[in-house]
Amino acid sequence: MAMPERRMEIRDVQVLAALAHPLRVALIDQLAAFGPRTASQCAQALAETPANCSYHLRRLARFGLVDRAEATDGRERPWRLAYTGLSLDPALGDPRTDPAARATWTSLVAIEIEQNTVLARRYLGLLDRVDPAWRDAAAVSGYSLLLTAAELRELVEALDRAIRPFIGLTREHPPDGARPVHLDLKAFLRPEELA
Repeated sequence: MAMPERRMEIRDVQVLAALAHPLRVALIDQLAAFGPRTASQCAQALAETPANCSYHLRRLARFGLVDRAEATDGRERPWRLAYTGLSLDPALGDPRTDPAARATWTSLVAIEIEQNTVLARRYLGLLDRVDPAWRDAAAVSGYSLLLTAAELRELVEALDRAIRPFIGLTREHPPDGARPVHLDLKAFLRPEELA
């Protein structure tokens, strides 16, 4: 069942600290991709122990990032994501000008990039098991663009608008055969321009 769009503004540095852990980011990704899941289901998908996943899910719940969903089988209650998107309260500091905010933001982005890399490598390792239709539909593309900062912002916002109707947690009536798909998009000024 789709949930309504619910953006959560992070107003407390302790919430950022709770997010700054690779397993917690992976757990959030599991709940975003597959909907409610038990700690055991997450553990199996992430090659972790159920106890470790349960501990980290409880930590995320403490800060309102996840909560309990209804149990479907009367046994272990699954966890679900409590939001569909995050933003940072400007009062926490601007990563562009505040070194502490930048360090936290950089840490979170680095974890996210690593998680995306892990998912891509796992997919490549299982490529021979992927249905040919899904294999043909998948893409890994890189583009070297020549843009102004304003054009880059406009492009990123246009891509977000195009992608948003397909977000698994909020999609009302996905067609038969729809399955969780990972999309990773990075856009930034080339490092060579900064040297």
